[in-house]
Amino acid sequence: MTLVSKFRVAPGGRAHLGRRNPADLSAFPDREAAEAQSKADGEAINTLQDRLYAEGQRALLVVLQGVDTAGKDGTIKSVFKETGPVGVLVAPFRAPSEEERAHDFLWRIHKACPPRGFIGIFNRSHYEDVLIARVRKLAPTSEIEARYDQINAFEKTLAETGTTILKFMLHISKKEQRERLQARLDEPRSRWKFNPGDLGDRKLWIKYQAAYELVLDKCSTQWAPWHVIPADHKWARNAAIAAIVRATLEAMNPQYPKPKWDPKDFKVV
Repeated sequence: MTLVSKFRVAPGGRAHLGRRNPADLSAFPDREAAEAQSKADGEAINTLQDRLYAEGQRALLVVLQGVDTAGKDGTIKSVFKETGPVGVLVAPFRAPSEEERAHDFLWRIHKACPPRGFIGIFNRSHYEDVLIARVRKLAPTSEIEARYDQINAFEKTLAETGTTILKFMLHISKKEQRERLQARLDEPRSRWKFNPGDLGDRKLWIKYQAAYELVLDKCSTQWAPWHVIPADHKWARNAAIAAIVRATLEAMNPQYPKPKWDPKDFKVV
Protein backbone atom coordinates (compact mmCIF):
# COMPACT_ATOMS: atom_id res chain seq x y z
CA MET A 1 0.00 0.00 0.00
CA THR A 2 1.39 3.39 -1.00
CA LEU A 3 1.32 6.36 1.35
CA VAL A 4 -1.28 8.07 -0.84
CA SER A 5 -3.61 5.07 -0.89
CA LYS A 6 -3.17 4.51 2.85
CA PHE A 7 -4.73 7.86 3.70
CA ARG A 8 -7.01 8.38 0.70
CA VAL A 9 -10.76 7.97 0.96
CA ALA A 10 -11.64 5.82 -2.04
CA PRO A 11 -14.09 7.63 -4.33
CA GLY A 12 -17.50 6.08 -3.93
CA GLY A 13 -16.43 4.35 -0.73
CA ARG A 14 -16.96 5.06 2.96
CA ALA A 15 -14.50 6.97 5.11
CA HIS A 16 -15.32 5.14 8.35
CA LEU A 17 -13.78 8.03 10.26
CA GLY A 18 -14.34 6.36 13.62
CA ARG A 19 -12.11 3.47 12.58
CA ARG A 20 -9.19 5.74 11.72
CA ASN A 21 -6.70 6.29 14.53
CA PRO A 22 -5.73 9.98 14.89
CA ALA A 23 -2.48 8.89 16.57
CA ASP A 24 -1.53 6.30 13.92
CA LEU A 25 2.25 6.17 13.43
CA SER A 26 2.40 3.08 11.23
CA ALA A 27 3.53 5.15 8.23
CA PHE A 28 6.17 7.04 10.23
CA PRO A 29 7.36 4.98 13.20
CA ASP A 30 10.59 6.95 13.60
CA ARG A 31 10.29 10.67 14.31
CA GLU A 32 13.86 11.60 13.39
CA ALA A 33 13.62 9.82 10.04
CA ALA A 34 10.20 11.36 9.37
CA GLU A 35 11.44 14.88 10.04
CA ALA A 36 14.47 14.33 7.81
CA GLN A 37 12.20 13.07 5.03
CA SER A 38 9.88 16.06 5.52
CA LYS A 39 12.80 18.42 4.98
CA ALA A 40 13.86 16.57 1.83
CA ASP A 41 10.27 16.59 0.56
CA GLY A 42 10.00 20.31 1.30
CA GLU A 43 13.12 21.02 -0.75
CA ALA A 44 11.76 18.92 -3.60
CA ILE A 45 8.43 20.78 -3.43
CA ASN A 46 10.34 24.05 -3.79
CA THR A 47 12.12 22.82 -6.93
CA LEU A 48 8.93 21.43 -8.43
CA GLN A 49 7.00 24.62 -7.61
CA ASP A 50 9.65 26.66 -9.43
CA ARG A 51 9.10 24.50 -12.51
CA LEU A 52 5.31 24.78 -12.15
CA TYR A 53 5.57 28.58 -11.96
CA ALA A 54 7.89 28.76 -14.98
CA GLU A 55 5.67 26.42 -17.00
CA GLY A 56 2.60 28.54 -16.23
CA GLN A 57 0.10 26.03 -17.60
CA ARG A 58 -1.34 24.27 -14.55
CA ALA A 59 -2.03 24.83 -10.85
CA LEU A 60 -2.13 22.82 -7.63
CA LEU A 61 -4.79 23.47 -5.00
CA VAL A 62 -4.20 22.12 -1.47
CA VAL A 63 -7.28 22.16 0.76
CA LEU A 64 -6.79 21.86 4.54
CA GLN A 65 -9.77 21.15 6.78
CA GLY A 66 -9.94 20.15 10.42
CA VAL A 67 -11.48 21.05 13.74
CA ASP A 68 -9.91 23.82 15.81
CA THR A 69 -6.26 23.07 16.76
CA ALA A 70 -5.99 20.31 14.12
CA GLY A 71 -2.94 22.10 12.74
CA LYS A 72 -3.84 23.87 9.53
CA ASP A 73 -1.47 26.79 10.19
CA GLY A 74 1.27 24.46 11.40
CA THR A 75 0.96 22.28 8.33
CA ILE A 76 1.41 25.26 6.02
CA LYS A 77 4.44 26.52 7.95
CA SER A 78 6.10 23.11 7.94
CA VAL A 79 5.30 21.65 4.53
CA PHE A 80 5.94 24.84 2.57
CA LYS A 81 8.69 26.43 4.67
CA GLU A 82 11.30 25.56 2.02
CA THR A 83 9.15 26.96 -0.78
CA GLY A 84 9.83 30.45 -2.07
CA PRO A 85 6.91 32.88 -1.79
CA VAL A 86 6.73 33.53 -5.52
CA GLY A 87 4.11 31.23 -6.96
CA VAL A 88 2.44 30.27 -3.67
CA LEU A 89 -0.86 31.74 -2.46
CA VAL A 90 -2.48 31.08 0.94
CA ALA A 91 -6.18 31.84 1.43
CA PRO A 92 -7.43 31.73 5.03
CA PHE A 93 -11.22 31.58 4.99
CA ARG A 94 -13.10 33.12 7.89
CA ALA A 95 -16.77 33.93 8.35
CA PRO A 96 -18.14 35.40 5.08
CA SER A 97 -18.49 39.16 4.78
CA GLU A 98 -21.77 40.89 3.97
CA GLU A 99 -20.75 41.12 0.32
CA GLU A 100 -19.85 37.43 0.21
CA ARG A 101 -23.15 36.44 1.80
CA ALA A 102 -24.93 38.33 -0.98
CA HIS A 103 -23.54 35.81 -3.51
CA ASP A 104 -23.67 32.03 -3.79
CA PHE A 105 -21.45 30.19 -1.30
CA LEU A 106 -18.81 29.32 -3.91
CA TRP A 107 -18.34 32.89 -5.14
CA ARG A 108 -15.59 33.82 -2.71
CA ILE A 109 -13.95 30.42 -3.14
CA HIS A 110 -13.63 30.66 -6.90
CA LYS A 111 -11.99 34.07 -6.59
CA ALA A 112 -9.30 32.58 -4.33
CA CYS A 113 -8.41 29.62 -6.54
CA PRO A 114 -4.79 29.62 -7.74
CA PRO A 115 -4.04 30.85 -11.26
CA ARG A 116 -1.96 28.74 -13.61
CA GLY A 117 1.60 28.36 -12.40
CA PHE A 118 0.70 28.65 -8.71
CA ILE A 119 0.24 26.45 -5.69
CA GLY A 120 -2.83 27.61 -3.79
CA ILE A 121 -3.44 26.61 -0.18
CA PHE A 122 -6.87 26.90 1.43
CA ASN A 123 -6.81 27.23 5.22
CA ARG A 124 -10.42 26.12 5.67
CA SER A 125 -12.50 26.23 2.52
CA HIS A 126 -15.88 25.85 0.83
CA TYR A 127 -16.41 22.81 3.05
CA GLU A 128 -17.25 25.13 5.93
CA ASP A 129 -20.58 25.56 4.14
CA VAL A 130 -21.45 21.90 4.69
CA LEU A 131 -19.72 21.53 8.06
CA ILE A 132 -20.43 24.52 10.29
CA ALA A 133 -23.54 25.29 8.28
CA ARG A 134 -24.86 21.79 8.92
CA VAL A 135 -23.95 21.55 12.61
CA ARG A 136 -25.02 25.08 13.45
CA LYS A 137 -28.05 24.96 11.15
CA LEU A 138 -27.01 28.11 9.29
CA ALA A 139 -28.93 27.10 6.16
CA PRO A 140 -31.95 24.90 5.37
CA THR A 141 -31.17 21.19 5.25
CA SER A 142 -32.32 20.94 1.63
CA GLU A 143 -29.87 23.70 0.65
CA ILE A 144 -26.98 22.04 2.45
CA GLU A 145 -27.78 18.68 0.84
CA ALA A 146 -27.63 20.29 -2.61
CA ARG A 147 -24.21 21.76 -1.87
CA TYR A 148 -22.36 18.43 -1.96
CA ASP A 149 -23.14 17.95 -5.65
CA GLN A 150 -22.44 21.63 -6.32
CA ILE A 151 -19.02 21.30 -4.69
CA ASN A 152 -18.22 18.17 -6.71
CA ALA A 153 -19.21 19.93 -9.94
CA PHE A 154 -17.17 23.01 -9.01
CA GLU A 155 -14.08 20.94 -8.28
CA LYS A 156 -14.54 18.97 -11.48
CA THR A 157 -14.54 22.22 -13.44
CA LEU A 158 -11.26 23.23 -11.76
CA ALA A 159 -9.72 19.83 -12.51
CA GLU A 160 -10.82 19.89 -16.15
CA THR A 161 -9.27 23.33 -16.64
CA GLY A 162 -5.82 22.53 -15.29
CA THR A 163 -5.98 22.54 -11.49
CA THR A 164 -4.90 19.43 -9.60
CA ILE A 165 -6.71 19.21 -6.26
CA LEU A 166 -5.49 17.66 -3.01
CA LYS A 167 -7.79 17.67 0.03
CA PHE A 168 -6.59 16.87 3.53
CA MET A 169 -8.75 16.33 6.60
CA LEU A 170 -6.50 16.75 9.67
CA HIS A 171 -7.87 14.09 12.00
CA ILE A 172 -7.22 14.67 15.71
CA SER A 173 -8.73 13.14 18.81
CA LYS A 174 -10.90 15.00 21.28
CA LYS A 175 -8.27 14.36 23.96
CA GLU A 176 -5.52 15.92 21.84
CA GLN A 177 -7.70 18.92 21.07
CA ARG A 178 -8.23 19.48 24.80
CA GLU A 179 -4.48 19.47 25.40
CA ARG A 180 -3.84 21.92 22.56
CA LEU A 181 -6.60 24.30 23.67
CA GLN A 182 -5.27 24.22 27.23
CA ALA A 183 -1.75 24.91 25.94
CA ARG A 184 -3.04 28.04 24.23
CA LEU A 185 -4.48 29.25 27.52
CA ASP A 186 -1.32 28.42 29.46
CA GLU A 187 1.15 30.07 27.08
CA PRO A 188 0.84 33.91 27.01
CA ARG A 189 2.26 34.12 23.49
CA SER A 190 -0.38 31.69 22.23
CA ARG A 191 -3.44 33.15 23.90
CA TRP A 192 -4.27 35.22 20.84
CA LYS A 193 -5.09 31.94 19.09
CA PHE A 194 -7.67 30.97 21.69
CA ASN A 195 -11.28 31.64 20.83
CA PRO A 196 -13.86 31.03 23.57
CA GLY A 197 -16.23 29.97 20.80
CA ASP A 198 -14.01 26.92 20.25
CA LEU A 199 -15.34 25.52 23.52
CA GLY A 200 -18.88 25.73 22.16
CA ASP A 201 -17.86 23.81 19.05
CA ARG A 202 -16.11 21.26 21.25
CA LYS A 203 -19.44 20.45 22.89
CA LEU A 204 -20.70 19.55 19.42
CA TRP A 205 -17.82 17.14 18.75
CA ILE A 206 -19.99 14.17 17.78
CA LYS A 207 -22.05 16.27 15.38
CA TYR A 208 -18.93 17.69 13.73
CA GLN A 209 -17.44 14.22 13.30
CA ALA A 210 -20.68 13.08 11.65
CA ALA A 211 -20.63 16.14 9.37
CA TYR A 212 -17.02 15.42 8.38
CA GLU A 213 -17.87 11.82 7.60
CA LEU A 214 -20.63 12.97 5.24
CA VAL A 215 -18.17 15.29 3.48
CA LEU A 216 -15.61 12.51 3.09
CA ASP A 217 -18.20 10.04 1.81
CA LYS A 218 -19.95 12.41 -0.58
CA CYS A 219 -17.04 14.51 -1.87
CA SER A 220 -14.05 12.23 -2.34
CA THR A 221 -13.95 11.97 -6.10
CA GLN A 222 -11.52 10.78 -8.77
CA TRP A 223 -10.75 14.39 -9.65
CA ALA A 224 -10.56 15.72 -6.07
CA PRO A 225 -9.89 12.95 -3.53
CA TRP A 226 -9.92 13.38 0.24
CA HIS A 227 -7.06 12.18 2.45
CA VAL A 228 -7.58 11.62 6.18
CA ILE A 229 -4.30 12.45 7.90
CA PRO A 230 -3.66 11.31 11.49
CA ALA A 231 -2.87 14.59 13.23
CA ASP A 232 -2.35 13.87 16.92
CA HIS A 233 1.41 13.89 16.24
CA LYS A 234 2.32 17.08 14.41
CA TRP A 235 5.55 15.75 12.92
CA ALA A 236 3.81 12.68 11.47
CA ARG A 237 1.01 14.85 10.09
CA ASN A 238 3.52 17.12 8.37
CA ALA A 239 5.51 14.18 6.99
CA ALA A 240 2.44 12.59 5.44
CA ILE A 241 1.22 15.76 3.75
CA ALA A 242 4.68 16.76 2.51
CA ALA A 243 5.16 13.32 0.96
CA ILE A 244 1.77 13.41 -0.79
CA VAL A 245 2.26 16.96 -2.10
CA ARG A 246 5.68 16.02 -3.43
CA ALA A 247 4.39 12.84 -5.08
CA THR A 248 1.55 14.78 -6.69
CA LEU A 249 3.86 17.43 -8.11
CA GLU A 250 6.23 14.75 -9.38
CA ALA A 251 3.31 13.08 -11.15
CA MET A 252 2.35 16.44 -12.68
CA ASN A 253 5.99 16.74 -13.81
CA PRO A 254 6.02 20.46 -14.71
CA GLN A 255 8.75 21.49 -17.13
CA TYR A 256 10.72 24.66 -17.71
CA PRO A 257 9.58 26.12 -21.05
CA LYS A 258 12.02 25.91 -23.92
CA PRO A 259 12.84 29.26 -25.54
CA LYS A 260 11.79 29.78 -29.13
CA TRP A 261 15.19 31.24 -29.88
CA ASP A 262 18.72 29.84 -29.88
CA PRO A 263 20.83 31.04 -26.94
CA LYS A 264 23.86 30.95 -29.23
CA ASP A 265 22.34 33.80 -31.22
CA PHE A 266 22.80 36.21 -28.32
CA LYS A 267 25.71 37.60 -26.35
CA VAL A 268 25.51 39.82 -23.30
CA VAL A 269 28.08 42.63 -23.50
